Amino acid sequence: MSVSVYLVFLGLSVALSQAQSWQNSNVTCCEALRVDGAQQHVYYPNDTMYQERTESYFSNSAKLHPYCIVQPESTQGVVATVNTLVKNPSCLQTQFSVRSGGGMAWALSNNINNGVTIDLGLMNTTTFNETTRIASIQPGALWGSVYQKLQPYGYTAVGGRSGGVGVGGYILGGGNSFFTNRYGFAADNVKNFEIVLASGEIVNANLEQNSDLYLVLKGGSGSNYGIVTRFDLYAIESRELWGGIAVYDQATTEQQIDAHLAWTDDLSEYPPGSTVLAFKYSKNWGNITIVNFYQDTSGAVAAPAFKKWLDIPARNTSYKTGSHLAVSEGIGLPLDYYNVWFVTTVRNDRRIYKKVVDLHKRLVTEWSAESSDPDFLAELNIQAISTNFYQHGLAHGGNIMGLERLTENAVLILFTAAVRSAELEAKMTEKIKAYGAEIEAFAASVDGLFEWKHLNYAGSFQDPLSSYGAANVAKMRAASVRFQKLVLPKP
Repeated sequence: MSVSVYLVFLGLSVALSQAQSWQNSNVTCCEALRVDGAQQHVYYPNDTMYQERTESYFSNSAKLHPYCIVQPESTQGVVATVNTLVKNPSCLQTQFSVRSGGGMAWALSNNINNGVTIDLGLMNTTTFNETTRIASIQPGALWGSVYQKLQPYGYTAVGGRSGGVGVGGYILGGGNSFFTNRYGFAADNVKNFEIVLASGEIVNANLEQNSDLYLVLKGGSGSNYGIVTRFDLYAIESRELWGGIAVYDQATTEQQIDAHLAWTDDLSEYPPGSTVLAFKYSKNWGNITIVNFYQDTSGAVAAPAFKKWLDIPARNTSYKTGSHLAVSEGIGLPLDYYNVWFVTTVRNDRRIYKKVVDLHKRLVTEWSAESSDPDFLAELNIQAISTNFYQHGLAHGGNIMGLERLTENAVLILFTAAVRSAELEAKMTEKIKAYGAEIEAFAASVDGLFEWKHLNYAGSFQDPLSSYGAANVAKMRAASVRFQKLVLPKP
């Protein structure tokens, strides 16, 4: 999932005192964007492209109504957009957001009402340097297109499990993938970021240049620093993956818990392995069903590390061997729902597993009784987080996410619900918040709650950046102050 988070990096509060009245901004700013940047595409609500770009968000929660959508074609186009937004008098009160792939589910994560949305969808090119083995990727690309570009060279990238996920927000939020246990997070595999600052300046951030900015962009989002216009990634050798989906009856719950406890404890012993355990409810299915997503990035078929899982009787399976591209094409999220997410990280503890499974079952029962929602979805998603994940990233300078504080393998818990209206979304948000609080209170009561929250999975009411620890928050603040460079127009 991408997260081109609502931007505050331009320091608009500073500019407000010098701004014209609100009436002189808004739509007038959209016209200024069209005039000032000859290479921009500016779309208004009645335009077909405005409607198409709005509908292209997978989540209804993110389908907002900006005054206009601007689509730069290049880094220079982003510079022109930023210069207009911070220097043109008609734009000084206009708020804005940035979209790369649009994969984050909640409102204001990548779109805005009554403002300007900078849509990077036209900046979607991937190039590959065979000598350096560096893939240079624009932020509007989708991971499927990246894998397609790299595959003929015998390479791929540490990127999204789904080919439909966008590059920009996914990397800036960290990026957990099939390969994390071998190579670290997607953000750990960035050699260089090209970024446009609030001043309109284009800078590079890497281990040699602007290393403080380089660090905080790796999992710290881009919102307080600028707009990233290119990611230079270390490509990895492409091998066929083995894996797929196994579907189980709810009666196998205890066996699933046993298998995941053992898998998490031993995760560092088998780096190619990846699993995602999901308890899914759909009204079409009529009950909670257990689905496990297995992948072996070495291509080994049914390796011994998966034995505990594979010994559980499955209702049906769809295992196969295929390319990274082929595997990513078979994974996606349901479309046209309003989505509510909650994420936390806990100790690998049987008591916590049983608690979250019971809470998921209770959520399904309660919502079925309380709501007329015709086909809601509710999912509990469990993923192992290894201490290896952070260690792999150290080779490229580390990241800002704070996982160095983990002294043992842990478990990421993701609670999601999808409903069919904004009114139901508001009610479900309050319910998920309450369930999330109960999960964390129980985990804390058995000394099993960890501070870290994965930004890519965070809900609209959560504060993942604060979960990175006080020292890392201080680094993010310092970088934000340094790189929020405004050149304001004279009053």
